[in-house]
Amino acid sequence: MTSTDAAPTMPRPRRVAVVGRPGIAGVPESLAVVQKTLAVAGVEQRLEANTAALLGQAGGIPREAISDGIDLIVVVGGDGSILGVARDVAHAGVPVLGVNRGGLGFLADIAPPQIAAKLGAVLEGTYRVEDRFLLAAEVRRDGETQTSQPMAALNDVVVHAGSVSRMMDFELFVDGEFVYEQRSDGVIVATPTGSTAYALSAGGPIMHPRLDAVAVVPMFPHTLTSRPLVVHGESGICIRIGSAAVTPKVSCDSQLDRALAPNDEVVVRKHVHPLQLAFPLGHNFYQSCRSKLDWATRLSERRERGVAHEPPQEGA
Repeated sequence: MTSTDAAPTMPRPRRVAVVGRPGIAGVPESLAVVQKTLAVAGVEQRLEANTAALLGQAGGIPREAISDGIDLIVVVGGDGSILGVARDVAHAGVPVLGVNRGGLGFLADIAPPQIAAKLGAVLEGTYRVEDRFLLAAEVRRDGETQTSQPMAALNDVVVHAGSVSRMMDFELFVDGEFVYEQRSDGVIVATPTGSTAYALSAGGPIMHPRLDAVAVVPMFPHTLTSRPLVVHGESGICIRIGSAAVTPKVSCDSQLDRALAPNDEVVVRKHVHPLQLAFPLGHNFYQSCRSKLDWATRLSERRERGVAHEPPQEGA
């Protein structure tokens, strides 16, 4: 079966918001190309407030209102930039398209030289959208919720000891059932989207983005038999902090942090709103893994010598 994108049926975006990450080399130049491409296509464009300031332009929309009346949001930065935007706009159901000026770029799929061509195609309706679910974490103390609203994470919720070379004790429950008690640096609860991020460096599994599953990955556990656990995406996960003399924290996407106390419970569930992530046609998860995780580099030299990897045919 050959893997191809279906014919484009997506609506053409007519109002596009643009968000750029300050402090990253090349972002202003890429923003200029994005703006020019939008102008050539006759698309109404709106700049996020900090982005407008970065470009020395007047006006700009506050981040909390960036999705109002918008058909598409273009984020220029790295995957971390998309993580931040995702928490702000997931509720609005507006597709987010990433231009990569950062590191790996699993979420920000368009390279700077491709902006004019690939963004131009998206503006013609030639793209697809994937729903990526987020996690929602809340802290409970003595049965009372301590967070005014759940903390959202597209990649992962991490409960950790709060300082280097310290370990913490905690208990893990899934859907109210006791799983284990553990002493380690902490635990990572990761979405399929986040399985190629921090969880991967801790030995977690790579999960296809379409999976409805969550990975629970221990961080440097004190027992060699502790292994990552994959549970259903609708599971309720509870991490109960032990009484050891550490200052643990809960972190969402390494961008939101909250201090924890002994006996606190961090409850993690699927967020009510998914993120709509837009990709140009031709995006392929396995190709991303090959290029960004350096899978079988030496073997792939066969392709350079003209030995192609053809997909199997149906019925073969």
